[in-house]
Amino acid sequence: MASNNDTAETMTGFERLRRRLRSLYFGSHPGAIQFQVSMALLDIAIIGFFIASPHLGRGNVFLFIDYGIALLIAFELAARAIIAPNLRYWLGRGMTWVDLVILATLLFPGLLSSFAFLRFLRVWALGQSKLLKLLLLRIGYGRVEEVVQACVNLLTFLFLVTGFVYTTFYGREPKIGNFIDALYFTVATVTTTGFGDVTLPGTLGKITSIITMIFGISLFVRLAQAVVRPYKVVHPCPQCGLQRHDADAVHCKACGHVLNIPDEGS
Repeated sequence: MASNNDTAETMTGFERLRRRLRSLYFGSHPGAIQFQVSMALLDIAIIGFFIASPHLGRGNVFLFIDYGIALLIAFELAARAIIAPNLRYWLGRGMTWVDLVILATLLFPGLLSSFAFLRFLRVWALGQSKLLKLLLLRIGYGRVEEVVQACVNLLTFLFLVTGFVYTTFYGREPKIGNFIDALYFTVATVTTTGFGDVTLPGTLGKITSIITMIFGISLFVRLAQAVVRPYKVVHPCPQCGLQRHDADAVHCKACGHVLNIPDEGS
């Protein structure tokens, strides 16, 4: 009987922890906002370390920071597993696998250095957070959310390609001597400027350049559309399902159904 009571108490404690974590991750109360801001600042610091890591040595300080970040990401993975509806949902999320790969590159920096560029997907994760939308709404810039998301997607792509170029071609192409050289090549290729002073050797280099140009142009077009397109809110029409409407729309322009679009600040 005592064993059953202990189990019940353990389950109660687990559920209490789960509710607390869900409140912190998804809530909008002051404590949740403070927690989410702290996590965002931590993500920015981690991204800064990833950017600076190619220029740092592999001494004790580097390993201390590296394993410290690995511990933080492991805790975050565990927290997201706890708040997930079930293990299958947690395993089915793309960012779970991204963070697992990032965690592996941090735990084994020498063995998995070729995959270190995937760490920059943390930029994308930061841009997808609920906190970003909430902060934009609170400061009265909710209408630029789509532009910000497009900028984040482009920035993520730039850093991913830069990381891949640096990881793959450093030592093979003399002109890729540091991270800035790789970033310079990426920006010149994405913008189709093509100065030609930095090129990637071999078939892999050509394929990398082609993919960078195709996806880079697409992301630039997406950003331009987000900037010039008239602002609309995402509010599905209950009658016909049309997703986007003018912020002050009273009726759906497709079917005429009466809409009840909440104010931006509500």
